[in-house]
Amino acid sequence: MGTVSSMKRDQFVNLVSGRYCDSGSSKGYLSSTLSRLSVEGKQGKPEYPSLLDLCIYKTCEDIERYSTFDILPRDVSQLIFNELVCSQRLTDASIDAFRDCALQDFDLCEYPGMNDRWMDVISSQGTSLLSVDLSGSDVTDAGLSCLKECRNLEDLNCNYCYNISNRGLKHLRGLSNLVSLSFRKNYQINVQGMSFFSGLLNLIELDLERCQWIDGGLVHLNGLTKLESLNLKCCNCITDVDMKPLSGLTNLKELQISFCRVSDIGITFLQGLHKLVLLNMEGCYVTAGCLESLSALPSLSYLNLSRCGIFDNGCEKFAEMRKLIALNLGFNNVTNACLVNLKELTNLESLNLDSCAISDGGLINLAGLYNLRYLDLSDTEVGSIGLKHIAGLTNLESINLSFTNVTDTGLVNLSGLSSLKSLNLDSRLITDAGLPALTSLTGLTHLDLFGAHITNSGTKHLLKFKQLRSLELCSGRISDAGVKNIKELSSLAVLNLSQNHCLSNRSLKMISGLTELVCLNVSNSRITNKGLRHLKMLKNLKSLTMESCQVSPFEMRNLQSTHLPNLVIIRP
Repeated sequence: MGTVSSMKRDQFVNLVSGRYCDSGSSKGYLSSTLSRLSVEGKQGKPEYPSLLDLCIYKTCEDIERYSTFDILPRDVSQLIFNELVCSQRLTDASIDAFRDCALQDFDLCEYPGMNDRWMDVISSQGTSLLSVDLSGSDVTDAGLSCLKECRNLEDLNCNYCYNISNRGLKHLRGLSNLVSLSFRKNYQINVQGMSFFSGLLNLIELDLERCQWIDGGLVHLNGLTKLESLNLKCCNCITDVDMKPLSGLTNLKELQISFCRVSDIGITFLQGLHKLVLLNMEGCYVTAGCLESLSALPSLSYLNLSRCGIFDNGCEKFAEMRKLIALNLGFNNVTNACLVNLKELTNLESLNLDSCAISDGGLINLAGLYNLRYLDLSDTEVGSIGLKHIAGLTNLESINLSFTNVTDTGLVNLSGLSSLKSLNLDSRLITDAGLPALTSLTGLTHLDLFGAHITNSGTKHLLKFKQLRSLELCSGRISDAGVKNIKELSSLAVLNLSQNHCLSNRSLKMISGLTELVCLNVSNSRITNKGLRHLKMLKNLKSLTMESCQVSPFEMRNLQSTHLPNLVIIRP
C-alpha cells in the first residue's frame, strides 16, 4: 500500500468503466460504429449503420461546407452537434452554424476553446434550451448573462468556471425553471451571490462543492422547499451556524458536508429531515454524540462517518450503559457502546466507519442492521472477535477490513456471507491459513489481499473464485508457481501483482491467457523486454504498470503502437 507502483481500486474501477478512454473513442458512438463495416447484433447477425448515421457522419466530416443548420429538424441538428463535440471537431467557426437551431442540450464539459463568444450561439436557442454544461470553460460573467432569456433552462453546470462571480449569478434570478445547478470549486461566490438563488423555487439539486466563501449564504436556501440534493463537500467555511437554515428543507434526501467544520451541535439541526437518505459527514468535527441526532432519521440508508471523532467524547450520558455492555461482553475496551444509537438506523444499506476509534465491542450494535450491503471498517481497532457480530448480515455485498486487527481465525465469521462480492483484506495479519475459510464466497468479484502474507501455496484457494474481476496480491511472496493458479481466473479484468520480485517472463506468458484484462501491474519484478511479447494478446488492456522492471519505455511504447491500441496508461 502507498507505493507509487500500486494502482488502487478506485482507479481500477474507473478504467474498467472506461473513464480513462480518450474522449473521441469513449463518447463518439458514430465514429466507433463507422470504424468498421459492421457490428454483431444480439442474434449474432451483422448490423449496419442507418442512413441517418451515415449522413450525420458525412456532415461532420465536411462541416466547413455548412453555414447553418437552422432549416433541419431540431433532433437532426442536435445529433450533428453532439457528434462534433464527441469527435472534438466543433470550432469557433463551426459553432455558428447552430445559431437559432432550437437545440435543447449543450454538453460542452471541458471542451477546449469554449468561451463567451460561444455563449451567444447557445443563448440563441431561446426557450428551447433545457440543459447547458460549461464545466472547465473560460466563460465569464458576461457570457453567463446571455442565458437570462432562456427561461426554460432546467440544468446548468458551471463546475470549475473560475471566471464566474457574484455578478454573473444575478442573471440567474429569472430562470425559475432551473432544477439542477452546479458551481463546484468556485472561489468568487460568497453570501451575496448565494442571495440570487433564493428565487429558484423549483431547484431540486444544488452542488457547491469546494466553494470556500459561502458561509452565511445557506440562509438564502430557506425557501427552496423542493431541494432534494445539496452538496457542500470540502466547503471548510461551513460551520454549525450554517446548518440551522437547512432544518426547514424537509424534502432533502441527500446532504454532503464532508470536511466541513460542523460539530455535534450542527447535526442537531438535521433531526427533522425525515426523508434524508444519504448523509456524508466524512472528516467533520463530530463525535459519537451526533449519533443520537442521527437516530431520528428513519430513512437514512447511506451514512459516511469516515475520519470522524467517533469515540467516547460526547457520549457521557451513555457512560454507564457502555460499561455494562462491555462487562457483559467480556471486553476491557469500553469505548464502543457509543455506537448504540446506530441500532435505530435499521434502513442503513451503507456504513463507513473508516479511521474511527472503534474496536470489537462496538460491532454488537451493527448486528441488527440486516439491510447493510456496504460496510467499511478500515483503519479501525476492530479484530477477529468483533466479526462474529456481523456474521448474520447476509445481505452484505462489500466489506473493507484493511489495516484492522483481523487475523486468520476471524475470517471464519465471513464464511456465511454468501452475498459478498467485494472483500478488502489488505492487512499483514492475514496469511495463507485464513484463505480456506473464504472459499465458500464463490460470488466474490473483487478481492484485495495487497499487504496480506500470501504465498504460492495460498493461491490454490483462489481457484474457488471463478467470478473474480479484480485481484490484488502484492505480498512479495508470489512467484511464477503462484501465477499458475491465478491464470485460471479467466474473468479477471484487474490484476495487481506488484512487489512480487520473483516474477519472471514466464508469469507474463501465463497471464497472456487472461484476455479480459484491462489493468495489469507487475512492478518490482524480474520481467524484461523479452517478456513483453507475451502481452500482445491482451487487446483489452488499457493500463500497464511495470515500474522497477527491466523493461524500457521504448519497448513498452512499441508494444502499445503495434499490438495494444487501447492502452492509454503506461508506466514507466
